[in-house]
Amino acid sequence: MACAVMMAFIWHSALLLSLVAALSVFADVKLDCRPDFVSLVWTDRHHADSSLLRLGDCVPTSSSAREATFRVAYTSCNFRTMVTGNQVVHTNDLTYLSPDAQGETYVHHVVCVFGRPKDWSPVSYKPVFSTFGQSDLVFHMALMNEDFSGPAESTRFALGSFIPILARVEDNTHQPLLLLMEECIASTTPEKQPDHFYNIIGNKGCLLDSKISHSKFEQREVSSEMRLKLQAFRFALEEEVYIHCKLVAWDPSGIDSTKKACHFIKGHGWELVDNPAHNDVCDCCETSCKSRWSRSVTSGKRGISQNAVLGPLTITEVRL
Repeated sequence: MACAVMMAFIWHSALLLSLVAALSVFADVKLDCRPDFVSLVWTDRHHADSSLLRLGDCVPTSSSAREATFRVAYTSCNFRTMVTGNQVVHTNDLTYLSPDAQGETYVHHVVCVFGRPKDWSPVSYKPVFSTFGQSDLVFHMALMNEDFSGPAESTRFALGSFIPILARVEDNTHQPLLLLMEECIASTTPEKQPDHFYNIIGNKGCLLDSKISHSKFEQREVSSEMRLKLQAFRFALEEEVYIHCKLVAWDPSGIDSTKKACHFIKGHGWELVDNPAHNDVCDCCETSCKSRWSRSVTSGKRGISQNAVLGPLTITEVRL
């Protein structure tokens, strides 16, 4: 009996491996990159189920027994948009889900590259990220002008001046959400570089940079927004700088030492932006703020997070 079960398992595994190989060899992927959307047609030459295809988190726009078509905007389906040098790059993954729900068995990388428009600047490029939930949440991060009344007029900032950054989550279909900037680093590339970065926010929402500068969180106007005035730092002067952040949408009543926004005020100490009466939740900013389970935005789940990147921007040593 055990031998029969083992043989069945080996046969099933071999079938799945054969299917993966067949997908990579016997399927055609035609990609048409347009400025605002992408059209992708997947044509099967074997016996795969096209309904199991996903582009990011999107199902096919239309499908038949042998073909699946996706026609989607770059602001949907978990597309990742990066701006590097003179290029705007949109990336995603076309995946075929395992029939036995054991995981993804086939991945085809989707890349669309465009030249950066001459009049392009990060203020008009707002990275938008969709996440899973009871319905999709959309996160934004953007450079703003001094009083946050509109987009920044320049992406160049003099050393010591302030870089106003706005982070926001759209929560029209949810209960009120609290937007938190849990982690932020500065890097010289659109991708994180663990061996070359400047730590801005860490330790579960502590504005670490505020201990050595005048950086601070602004008081909120709405819970779903976070305003950061970041004092321009000496890291990577005159180079392109990208700000990488982990944004979290959370239950407004669930603030604790692991879900918070704290900044350091000279002569006063760490302050909890949303309620200074409970500054004690910021005490761990000097040590280590441990993660733990807590009440969530959606029943039975934790808060929803999304990685975001803003840039490039440039910090200059000479005042502009």
